[in-house]
Amino acid sequence: MRRPAPLLVPALAAALLLSACGAEHAGDRGSGPGAASQPSSVQMTEPAVDGVRIVALSIPAHSAGSASPSSSPSPSDPNDFRVTPDRLDHPTASRGYAVYEVTNDGSTALTYTIAFAFTSSTGEVMETRRETVSAVAPGKTVRSKVELGGLTSGSSPVTRVKVAGVTKVPTAEAPGTAGDCPAAGLRLWVDEGDAAMGLRVVGLHVQYCGKGDYTVEGYPLLELLDDDREPVDGVKILDGSKEITSSIGVDETPRPVTLKPGETAVARLVWRNTTGFGTPVNVPYVRVRAKAGAAPVTVTPHLDLGTTGKLGVTPWQRLG
Repeated sequence: MRRPAPLLVPALAAALLLSACGAEHAGDRGSGPGAASQPSSVQMTEPAVDGVRIVALSIPAHSAGSASPSSSPSPSDPNDFRVTPDRLDHPTASRGYAVYEVTNDGSTALTYTIAFAFTSSTGEVMETRRETVSAVAPGKTVRSKVELGGLTSGSSPVTRVKVAGVTKVPTAEAPGTAGDCPAAGLRLWVDEGDAAMGLRVVGLHVQYCGKGDYTVEGYPLLELLDDDREPVDGVKILDGSKEITSSIGVDETPRPVTLKPGETAVARLVWRNTTGFGTPVNVPYVRVRAKAGAAPVTVTPHLDLGTTGKLGVTPWQRLG
């Protein structure tokens, strides 16, 4: 069966719309027998979100609720980047995708994690996708593509995409991904955690991927960082969780945990999101050392510490 022609929609910045007041519809200039099979476009000028801007959205015409997209001329501006249907070679391409650019205006190489929200015309989020763009050099811009997954039958058509969140860490401190072993031989990451009645518990995982054995003991060493990755003051980091809660059990006694390649240990970050007098503290980044002398890794647990001024940390324990 012939795949329906996609509707191509370029835009700049955080939100990308299929229609916009005052925007120029390139397809309105053309007509004729071939017009119905060509993409339609809307050009917009909105700022990037923390260095990330969306430059094109392509979705099948039936998903956009459009029966007959019209023709679009080739862009004359080299910054007006568009991806045409004949460049799609992924089996999920017919579900749609967004093209985006990441620009590093800093002085060190950064690794970006970006959340994209695909929404309906009413703003309902139909799907959220996360993408990691590694090692963007200072002063450089890279382009990539995020694909829309399969929506359930009867879902509202996707007509927009926006950048829902951006985190960026120095590439030298970025967590390792599956299949990628950092030079230090350690992968560190945080899980989604649990939240109930203001109590937060997030797992901090370390997996050894080097050669031989690796031993951690006691508590991970943490440095709390703000949005600019500068130290956060006024928060006491506690050994153990007993000053925060007793509901997750008695704190384990710190002891050596020796990991073989592929094995994992976990510690837990525990706090209460209680707000009283004062300014609530939010910590988007945490710089972690698995033990004294270990290379630092920056993770993004987004700690909403309220006004408690306390963060409990449990000792490393073998996982599994």
